[in-house]
Amino acid sequence: MNKLASALCGLFVLAGMFPAHAEPAFTADRLADHIKLLASDAFGGRGPGTEGEAKSVAYIIDQFKAANLKPAGDRLPRGGRAWTQDVPLARFEITGPVDIRVRSGGAEQAWSQGDQVAFRASATGADAVRIENAPVVFVGYGITAPERNWDDFKDVDLKGKIALVLVNDPDFESGQGDFGGRAMTYYGRWTYKYEEAARRGALGMLVIHETAPASYGWATVRNSNTISIFDIIRPDASRAHPLLEGWIQRDAAAGLLRAAGLDFEALKQQAQMRAFQPVNLDGVALSVRFRVAVSKIITRNVLGEVAGRRRPAERVIYTAHWDHLGVGPPDATGDRIYNGAVDNGTGVAALIELGRAFAGARRPARTVMFMALTAEEKGLLGSTYYAANPLYPLATTAAVLNMDGLAPIGLAHDFSTSGDGPTSLQDDLIAGGLRYGRYYSPDPRPETGMFFRSDHFPFAKMGVPAISFISGADLFVGGKAAGTAAQLAYIAERYHQPSDQWREDFDLSGAAKDMSLLYDLGAGLADSRRWPVWKPGSEFKAVRDRSAGVRGEK
Repeated sequence: MNKLASALCGLFVLAGMFPAHAEPAFTADRLADHIKLLASDAFGGRGPGTEGEAKSVAYIIDQFKAANLKPAGDRLPRGGRAWTQDVPLARFEITGPVDIRVRSGGAEQAWSQGDQVAFRASATGADAVRIENAPVVFVGYGITAPERNWDDFKDVDLKGKIALVLVNDPDFESGQGDFGGRAMTYYGRWTYKYEEAARRGALGMLVIHETAPASYGWATVRNSNTISIFDIIRPDASRAHPLLEGWIQRDAAAGLLRAAGLDFEALKQQAQMRAFQPVNLDGVALSVRFRVAVSKIITRNVLGEVAGRRRPAERVIYTAHWDHLGVGPPDATGDRIYNGAVDNGTGVAALIELGRAFAGARRPARTVMFMALTAEEKGLLGSTYYAANPLYPLATTAAVLNMDGLAPIGLAHDFSTSGDGPTSLQDDLIAGGLRYGRYYSPDPRPETGMFFRSDHFPFAKMGVPAISFISGADLFVGGKAAGTAAQLAYIAERYHQPSDQWREDFDLSGAAKDMSLLYDLGAGLADSRRWPVWKPGSEFKAVRDRSAGVRGEK
């Protein structure tokens, strides 16, 4: 560490940003032990509502107990707390065959689920999807953004029709425009697009898949959407979901447009402009039939804590999701278990070990809570449920530090976060890196919208300063080239695929060092009176500011 970094580190300790006491040692071996078990076939891919959930929750509780954490979940009838928070979800599953017929160019052809399209089980509560010869309308990026004077829909009537939309934002291709350049906004997320389709009264929506703007390949789309779909239980689900939701391969979509006398690339360019008008695909119609089984499950968040010795009502929360995709479509080898070793066995392992470290150290002034969240892979549902039904006030939750997929690729000079978090909490993390001679790398792919894709986001929407930590790519061995290649290979070859399983070549030494940085950030905050803030211009600042009086802030 150079003299400047050492001096700054001393100032940060005096300011209460980092703990003055020595941080614990985190080891790759302890992380490996957790990951090997959680990602084993015996846990069945850790799907919510499965035997894999029961095993995962039991294991995390056992580890929290062994770490001397205290239960922090739902209140028990006779007093005290459970280890879990019940999260009621609706589960939707396609049963039987999926019949897909497409009429275009005067002819009809059959398509296959998982090949040209990937339909999700309808989350409206309907027991079947029966669509006959529904017209198709191309509506650009499917965005309505009044503050940007942007409306892709104009006055088009989508009742009884299927909306066809591009993924990501209008700025993705050019890197400039009304949506902040290549960094994805929430309007670029497929979840937003389905919500907008429901608000517009569309019968259905198909998102056109292209690997670059989606940030993942078709295998990820197919594997993530053709399995059971979950949602929080809503009084009127049709207000949030159209009857039919799904993705369509780029070439299949281009073929439909071509049959209607339209050019895909030309329409994409038009869609990048405010003046874009929706386009009917004349002569194109879609028929879809499949049945849907609807059921209710109770899944669980797991919560443990170290109670604060002075201000126990104030909390710092560490989070990581325990779930993965469970059992799904087989890969080329016939493997059907989506083990989720990196995503997110690594995060759960880190959560357990951080809990052990805090429980073994001097009690902090504030409470530190460790929450293993359910149903992240189903749409951040465990964190969404907690944020909507908090067991402890969000106004006095100082921060949320999320861990989702620590990289098992060795020591790195740098570290990052999911997207650019416009909060002083991220600044504190960056400053903390100086203590270890490490530097912050901005999200190298802001166009992927990572800020909206991890469990910190539902907390951010409710105003709580929240970030999601990402391991670095500037490796001690091989530098940026090796680290970036490893990250891209993971996305292409293992992300949301059965091949995301324990590998003997995992190097968790970097993840162990990441945990020291995360421990210092949380411990320093837990021993201080500081409240991280959202920066001016952040869409989350106004929500947080409304509860300033509860924290004694002006």
